[in-house]
Amino acid sequence: MRGEATVLHADLDAFYASVEQRDAPALRGRPVIVGGGVVLAASYEAKARGVRTAMGGRQARELCPDAVVVPPRMEAYSAASKDVFAIFRDTTPLVEGLSIDEAFLEVGGLRRIAGTPEQVAVQLRARVRAEVGLAISVGVARTKFLAKVASAVSKPDGLLIVEPEREQAFLLPLPVERLWGVGAVTAEKLHRLGIHTVGQLAELEEATAERLLGRAAGAHLHALARLRDPRPVDTTRRRGSIGSQRALGNRPRSADELEVILTQIVDRLARRMRDHDRVCRTIVLRLRFGDYAKATRSRSLRTPTERTAVILAVAQGLLAAALPEISERGITLIGISFTQLARADSVPPELPIDWDDGARLDTVLDAVRDRFGTASVARAAQLGRDPGWSTPLLPEHE
Repeated sequence: MRGEATVLHADLDAFYASVEQRDAPALRGRPVIVGGGVVLAASYEAKARGVRTAMGGRQARELCPDAVVVPPRMEAYSAASKDVFAIFRDTTPLVEGLSIDEAFLEVGGLRRIAGTPEQVAVQLRARVRAEVGLAISVGVARTKFLAKVASAVSKPDGLLIVEPEREQAFLLPLPVERLWGVGAVTAEKLHRLGIHTVGQLAELEEATAERLLGRAAGAHLHALARLRDPRPVDTTRRRGSIGSQRALGNRPRSADELEVILTQIVDRLARRMRDHDRVCRTIVLRLRFGDYAKATRSRSLRTPTERTAVILAVAQGLLAAALPEISERGITLIGISFTQLARADSVPPELPIDWDDGARLDTVLDAVRDRFGTASVARAAQLGRDPGWSTPLLPEHE
């Protein structure tokens, strides 16, 4: 591991809502909610009143009746992301994007050119503010994990440097939820065992953590709790998956309604995948039930594919299998991910001839949408339906 803190984690603050406040000065300092029926993002002023992402719009307005609700502008968010990443790459060639609003940067080799990691971080934050008009929080540490935790602790609009001699004093008192990979289910399990802080988890033997949390998860989380994270900033890592999800609020949803939403998500994702000349092997259905517990269902194909009809058939099968549980518990979110992505030209052509018509149809529909817009062609079942929102992705340039 490095001997000094040279890894930056840079994370834009309340990204969607901040872009709205940047572009509409009248919104600055006011509580802003992006999205109507379901909250896609909230400004810090709205968060202070209890508004959270994926919350139902009615509940959000009850908590914050004076909030300004604005529709999402995904193109504006994508443009802002590209501007910020241009600054990242102008700062250092060693950039690992995590999402459209956050990235790791390795700046250990810039001391003679741009100064210490702290000086680089200060300059980076100033450039993002001056050139893009957005606040960004930055954590600086020896490891990616600690840098990410530091940026989260520094929010909003902060800078926090965790020097090597301060690592234990900084990390161990924090709630165990701060560990990268601890979600609500894992946190609840740890709390039941009397483990509430990172330090308490670090006190366990590794074998005990593996027995309590599972071999892989236990070993990973125990290593992080003991400050072991040798992963370098990886500039060559290509996106291993793409996904999209739709928050549904709390009202009941019929099976037909869920299938339409599923189809909308799959249509968009499959086209994105083809745009980047990728194929996927595994389709993952992500659910959040009425009690906010999460679940996933997945299926892997024998041969990777980019064809909408094949992927949709798999996704529909996963949804059909989950419908009894959805009927019993309700549903507040549905999503799809395509994983085990590969370049299309690295996979041999599929042998069965049954899918040839489907491949030709995808090609024709993609061409029509490229020329006349994404809304120019739609399935009959989707006519008159809310198409939802397509979350911007990092460009596949790396």
